[in-house]
Amino acid sequence: MHGRLAVSMDSPVAARIAALQQAGSALALQQATQELASCADASAAPVLVEVLGFNNPGAAVAAVEGLISLGTAAVDALLQLDPENYGARAWAVRALAGIGDVRGLELLLDALGSDVAASVRRAAAKGLGQLQLAELPPAQQQDVQRQCLGALLAATSDGEWVVRYAVAVGLELLAAGLPAGSPERQLAQQGLLTLQEATDGTPPVVQRRAKLALSRLELQ
Repeated sequence: MHGRLAVSMDSPVAARIAALQQAGSALALQQATQELASCADASAAPVLVEVLGFNNPGAAVAAVEGLISLGTAAVDALLQLDPENYGARAWAVRALAGIGDVRGLELLLDALGSDVAASVRRAAAKGLGQLQLAELPPAQQQDVQRQCLGALLAATSDGEWVVRYAVAVGLELLAAGLPAGSPERQLAQQGLLTLQEATDGTPPVVQRRAKLALSRLELQ
């Protein structure tokens, strides 16, 4: 159906990869992807990444879930995607946001700042708030946090309310990892205050989510 996917057939998931390669319909591809994703085997990552570009939303959702379950083992394959394949890139942003590996930082920053799809910007906003930084040196942690903070603050004026809702979530997650009273945490809280304000373009659901975030941060 799609051209052969390059993968070692010595892999314990070879039979499921073969079934995916032989899928003769959109539904069969989706089911085969779900089966492969359930293996939780890192050798499946390159194949699941290729599925992201097959223009099959059901299969792509299953692939994203499988990639997230693989965690950091899937990141290298995700970052090797063809940047010109917009559909695959959009799904990859969702996967990287769910994994939280700092290697996805650049792609998440770019997606939040410039992607045309609100759903992709929304995923990127939440992802920037939950990157796993514990293993980085303190100076590098601070640099990444500042980059994430700058992108999230800029996105508080995003034209789509669903993105601003995700920005509130991202700012809360990010601020929770910042020292109390630090300038960066204060900036994050200021961003949440902006989202909490009642304006013509900000629906109550965004205001309430920002208010919730602020109240939680005050308790920490």
